[in-house]
Amino acid sequence: MDRNEVDYEIALELSSHEAIVRQAYRDSRGIWTWCVGITSASGHSVERYIKNPQPLDYCLKIFVWALQRYAQEVNEAFAGVPLTKAQFAAALSFHWNTGAIKTASWVKKFRAGDIAGAKKSFMDWRKPAEIVPRREKERDLFFSAKWSNDGRMTEYTRVKANGTPDWSSARKINVEKDLRAAFAEIAPPPPVPAPETPPAPTRPTEDAAPPPLPAETVPAPAQAPATNLFTIIFNLVAALAAFFRRAS
Repeated sequence: MDRNEVDYEIALELSSHEAIVRQAYRDSRGIWTWCVGITSASGHSVERYIKNPQPLDYCLKIFVWALQRYAQEVNEAFAGVPLTKAQFAAALSFHWNTGAIKTASWVKKFRAGDIAGAKKSFMDWRKPAEIVPRREKERDLFFSAKWSNDGRMTEYTRVKANGTPDWSSARKINVEKDLRAAFAEIAPPPPVPAPETPPAPTRPTEDAAPPPLPAETVPAPAQAPATNLFTIIFNLVAALAAFFRRAS
């Protein structure tokens, strides 16, 4: 299919390459960051979480929201080129980490059908050295459909006074339950079945011309009854007779 959607399994795979900090911290460039590498550039302001840790389920809900925004750019980069679920998951993980899905040469080579070249170029993105294991897993997922997550991710539970994470506070946590719940909350409602009976006619919009009104039935004026000629003559004769009687 040409358009892929983020689901629980994809988010779980990506989260295994990431770490989570429940309060805002400064990254290596001094930018305030929160949760799973989210900054205010995502559209979600993270400064509100300075010295304000949030529950895990809330952090993961925002993570899923942000993933869906990144997924749009991945779909655009591969428009017209169908991706398997594994390929989409790997590409999304790469883009979340680098932000370079629309400029990476491996994407261009893959779109052109140069699979071997794309696989080789995938590993051009190997700095800093600590990122190499992640990149290898993304490469193996994209080109060999090899998933690698174990349902856990690293959490740093403390932030130093200077705003940087306390690396000694690292621990592994299982996020399967909370991540699944995050998707359950944002899942679209099931489609409404079509009604068995046809719906009632819709009301015309204001812009639509109203139907013509039936012509008003105006009653014809009442006609005076026709005068009987015999009655007129009879009355005239009676009047003349009465006149002559009075005259005599």
